[in-house]
Amino acid sequence: MCCDDCGDGFSSFCTVKDLKFSGLVKMKDLPGTPGTLTGLILRISQCLFAVGSIISMATASTFFNSTAFCYLIASMGLQVIWSFGLALLDAYALARKKILHNIILVSLFVVGDWQHPLQQG
Repeated sequence: MCCDDCGDGFSSFCTVKDLKFSGLVKMKDLPGTPGTLTGLILRISQCLFAVGSIISMATASTFFNSTAFCYLIASMGLQVIWSFGLALLDAYALARKKILHNIILVSLFVVGDWQHPLQQG
């Protein structure tokens, strides 16, 4: 067993070797979860697309005539910071061979990822 795993799937910073057991597919084995290479690639691409949208809006000739675009730029700036921060966290987890499945961290990811589309909609 790893750190404080109670068998409920929520543990804090388990090592990768601790997750290989009984051939079952748990949430920890899914691609794109925090602390995996796929999760890191998705976060970096999310950050790059946010930067690309900021650049395309800021270079438009009538950008400053619309207040909505100014607020959208601010929202996308927060998206860049959020995505970059989580990409750094994923890179740290990969470097240390840790999987980020602490219930507080996963809840933070869910609320943060859920909040950004609401700001833009």
